[in-house]
Amino acid sequence: MSERTKQTSWLSTIIITVIMVLSVVLLRIFAFSPVIISGHSMDPTLHDGERVIAVKHSEIKRFDIVTLKAPDNPNEDYVKRIIGLPGDTVEMKNDQLYINGKKYDEPFLNDYIKKMKNHTLANVYPEVFKEQAEYATKFTNDFTLQTLESTGGKMRVPKNTYFVMGDNRLVSKDSRYLGFIPKDSILGEVKFAFWPLKYFGFIN
Repeated sequence: MSERTKQTSWLSTIIITVIMVLSVVLLRIFAFSPVIISGHSMDPTLHDGERVIAVKHSEIKRFDIVTLKAPDNPNEDYVKRIIGLPGDTVEMKNDQLYINGKKYDEPFLNDYIKKMKNHTLANVYPEVFKEQAEYATKFTNDFTLQTLESTGGKMRVPKNTYFVMGDNRLVSKDSRYLGFIPKDSILGEVKFAFWPLKYFGFIN
């Protein structure tokens, strides 16, 4: 191989490498973001230490899991589930969700609700929510938007905001305490878990 051919080969390798690196960086900035789950507010759907992929600029729908800028800590991001869309009324009564007066099932809560009724939920993470699980009579306390101090007495989710909750309602810090989440605070929709491998796959 001639010296010129070697130089051309090295130049091609460098160009390809630069293109690949730039592609990954651009995708990271504009398309998706890896996220590490911290804490137990999304149990049992997502787990502490789990690594997931959040897709940016995705259309937000009810019950999507999203990452968002923490309203109470600019240095943190939270992962929560979209419950109320702009214009919705939201009510919880006897562990039943009502949106605009219509009943909605939340199958992602069934496992922990069953454990709570069987008095075994406190054994799942005793160091995290043993006391709440032992004495809780409802997995999600009753509320309407008007009765929550965090929502300022509003009847409906305001324009360009969302009402979010974590799946582990006994410990989740969410819109019940933080208020409505502005649309521009939503960072992306959680789509895919990739680590640990036992959680590998798309997230419903």
